[in-house]
Amino acid sequence: MILCQVCGNDIAHGQLICPFCGGKQDFPPEAVAAGGVLHKVVNLELGKPLVESALRKLQMELESCRQQNLRVLTVIHGYGSSGKGGAIGAECRKVLAYLKGNGDINTFIPGEDFRSKSGPTRDLLRRFPQLATNVHLNKGNRGITLVVL
Repeated sequence: MILCQVCGNDIAHGQLICPFCGGKQDFPPEAVAAGGVLHKVVNLELGKPLVESALRKLQMELESCRQQNLRVLTVIHGYGSSGKGGAIGAECRKVLAYLKGNGDINTFIPGEDFRSKSGPTRDLLRRFPQLATNVHLNKGNRGITLVVL
């Protein structure tokens, strides 16, 4: 089983359309893209964990990505049901800002800024053109963040 790149539910490996949300899958998370760049999707909100558990999972996934030489990680952290943003997403982005400041990650792009006309996204798409087909591009999805390692 793998996670849907849109909703985060478990779907069969190689399934192109999620039976839960109908979302089209970009490419399998283990697939090598052009230029040897690998991309992975991780769902931190799966199972409705506490913030601390979700942040531990984020740290483990970042370490795993480094060991596998992955270059881009899409983090699904959700936006919360209050309409004001969720605690996991807010804390996740604080951790990512800290890691970026320390040089532990290259950069990160919040989902709401993942637009083809924004400067950081244009730079990302120049480096990794295969992300131009990402289902989250230009959707303003506040429940995700892209991390560039």
